[in-house]
Amino acid sequence: HTQAASGMAGVIKMVQAMRYGVLPRSLHADEVSPFVDWSAGAVEVLSRTRTWEENGHPRRAGVSSFGVSGTNAHVVLEQVPPDAEAEAERDEGAVQGAADVPVDGVVVPLLLSARSEAALRGQAERLVSAVEGGGLKAVDVAHSLVSGRAALEERAVVVGADRDELLAALRAVARGERPATVARGLAENPGDTIKTVFVFPGQGAQWVGMAVELLDSSPVFAARFGECAVALSEFVDWSLLDVVRGVEGAPGLDRVDVVQPVLWAVMVSLAAVWESFGVRPAAVVG
Repeated sequence: HTQAASGMAGVIKMVQAMRYGVLPRSLHADEVSPFVDWSAGAVEVLSRTRTWEENGHPRRAGVSSFGVSGTNAHVVLEQVPPDAEAEAERDEGAVQGAADVPVDGVVVPLLLSARSEAALRGQAERLVSAVEGGGLKAVDVAHSLVSGRAALEERAVVVGADRDELLAALRAVARGERPATVARGLAENPGDTIKTVFVFPGQGAQWVGMAVELLDSSPVFAARFGECAVALSEFVDWSLLDVVRGVEGAPGLDRVDVVQPVLWAVMVSLAAVWESFGVRPAAVVG
């Protein structure tokens, strides 16, 4: 479960549905509930994918986010008014697909990083040569810079809606300048200034078999888990170890009064493991 981000997939799904004019079928709903009067009102489960017909009004959809034991949220999305000119430009660029870097009107970010400012300027200068030749697509260059290079301390992000803008911004970085199309920064060592916070998730993060491997492989985890078991024994009539190991007769994780203490014990024990590696939190939330 994505917990606090549980609504994001729904937002992305509906934005795409609006974009392509498709109502996707409802998953895992082959048999609808007999306790709902489906003949009343206009609510129905989509048993098949349908075309989202135009009716003279923007397409709209509601998306709910049900974080497990967390805040519930609901957003209403509305279709963006079509921009015929922009769509035509994008379609033309997609058809050509050629080496023009990039398609006009689509801003592409190039992420540069190096160990020193001089090295960063040198990288920008080399990229000028690569982009200037016109044999590469901006999106491919951007992808390679993000996925194929180490993220080092000196950073710069260059943006441009066409090849000329990208080249101008890259040349500015090479000269040590900072125009509006360039964002510069220094990535700090997290251990120096950024504090670590441990987050204990709520109910919903559990699964059958969790913690078993750590109990068998991590003495630190097992020791702290044993301490938690002793602490809980005064308040519960079941064994913490029996629950996580799935011993016959032990209660299951479907019980709220079981899963919450078990999750607490797992999180406390995980925290002990991190601390044994030298990771100490500045705060604990959850």
